[in-house]
Amino acid sequence: MKRLFAGLGGVLVVVWVAALSSMAGSGIVAPAPVTFTDVTAQAGIKFVHNSGRAGQKFLPETLGSGVAWFDADGDGWADVLLINSRDWTPRGRKSLPALYRNNHDGTFTNITAGSGLDVEMYGIGVAIGDYDNDGRDDVYITALEGDHLFHNEGHGKFRDVTKASGIDNASFGTSAAWVDYDRDGKLDLFVANYVQWTAKGDLWCSLDGATKSYCTPESYKGTSSKLYHNLGNGKFEDVSRKAGVAEPTSKSLGVAVLDYNGDGWPDLFVTNDTQPNKLYRNNRNGTFTDEAVPAGVAFGEDGVARGAMGVDAADYDRSGRPDLLVGNFSNQMLGLYHNEGTGLFVDEAPSSTVGRASLLTLTFGAFFFDYDLDGYPDIFAANGHIEEEIGRVQPKVQYKEAPLLFHNLGRRQFENVTTQMGAAFNRPVVARGAAYADYDHDGDLDILVTTNDGPAYLFRNDGGNRNHWISMRLVGRKSNRDGIGAVVRVISKSGKQWNMVRSGSSYCSQSDLALTFGLGGDTAVDSIEIEWPSGEKQKLGGMAANQFLTIDETAGIVTKAGPRK
Repeated sequence: MKRLFAGLGGVLVVVWVAALSSMAGSGIVAPAPVTFTDVTAQAGIKFVHNSGRAGQKFLPETLGSGVAWFDADGDGWADVLLINSRDWTPRGRKSLPALYRNNHDGTFTNITAGSGLDVEMYGIGVAIGDYDNDGRDDVYITALEGDHLFHNEGHGKFRDVTKASGIDNASFGTSAAWVDYDRDGKLDLFVANYVQWTAKGDLWCSLDGATKSYCTPESYKGTSSKLYHNLGNGKFEDVSRKAGVAEPTSKSLGVAVLDYNGDGWPDLFVTNDTQPNKLYRNNRNGTFTDEAVPAGVAFGEDGVARGAMGVDAADYDRSGRPDLLVGNFSNQMLGLYHNEGTGLFVDEAPSSTVGRASLLTLTFGAFFFDYDLDGYPDIFAANGHIEEEIGRVQPKVQYKEAPLLFHNLGRRQFENVTTQMGAAFNRPVVARGAAYADYDHDGDLDILVTTNDGPAYLFRNDGGNRNHWISMRLVGRKSNRDGIGAVVRVISKSGKQWNMVRSGSSYCSQSDLALTFGLGGDTAVDSIEIEWPSGEKQKLGGMAANQFLTIDETAGIVTKAGPRK
């Protein structure tokens, strides 16, 4: 900051003072100096996505694939699963997903071979959840030719149980989320499906009228997303139509689980590409009602359906209600929908820094996370266009785009801090999936980004843990074992904040299920309150900050650990 002050003179004084005054009285502290360092190579991650492109410009080649952070081997550290696609016709190589085991020292080892996840497929998305409550997280992968459910057998080994489970989704699946929508203690599964497409039926589209380009989804018919009810004993039933979520005109790319009306039951927000988004209110009887239009989240502010991709939900202003973040197509800006608490959302992006900075970018992965641990969720957006030649017809729009990072200033205001995060972070790429986790156990949240037909990038958070924090992983007993759907409220000196354990969100990706709460300058937590999906309520007493907690639904805190030194 001092070096910048000397170079920019009084101009920076105005900006810096303005930023500080906007935070004054907001309850948050000035942001700690944070950078995101590209540690992909030194971490040992060597993954390149294969879209199968060979000049035919097939639609699925534009979608890339996702990534998941989860504890594959049960050692308490976040491992990595990177989803891969494949060649359309055999070219003498195999394209496999990549499972990387966390070595606890900042590095990873590729353990894909023999893991059971070493299955070639045209993979797109991934969701993580312990569907049989055996204490091990299972893997669901969406794939063009048919999705796969992998049961975690322990010690980093998985078994494909798709056929035996009764799940049969060969409908161009994209994002997915595990959710106990009926609160019976067993995780159900929602799968977002895109459009009706086959290689044989691929259409000819063009930017210039002479050469083939990738088609946008308007060219194809939509298809219904799927909801699978968990029957127990490893079996699922397709209840999409019965539950009211079978909408054949939808072209879905993202799904977020949230309780937008605060009734204690999980609702679903589904983003659609060039079709109206869906906000499915849980009717608490196994059915849902779409409230997107009256809630103001179906269309853009101009009343037109946008090209919506990734999505997330969080309470970014401590109102006690979940808001929505939606990644959209270029020239449409991010959607930042504030929950007014009346069943209505208001998009604050058009009048904010978030909208102005994101107007030209095309956002796939997007999520809220507190990167500097000040207690207010910030915004990350992973960007990249679908058409390599877009710059020829839209000179202001680029194929490769840098990500965006917005720091939450409080009072429903954000600041674009992307350029402050280092050169590697600002590298233009064709990003798709994005997820976060504290992979190195130092308290702050790191980011993993996938690119379309390109490498994955691991960005280590350096400096976020200058503020205090508390992290917790839940273990359900009456509720599902992962505690998905549980609401956690943390009270400290600077106030109250909350979050929900959720599968899904972002784009085709899964962040770690552990919840991290930034505490800013607070050195202790006064209390932790948990509302479990079973209806059980739990209150825990005060404790020092900077700890990893494991909290059991019946036993309370079962483990405590400090950060890795």
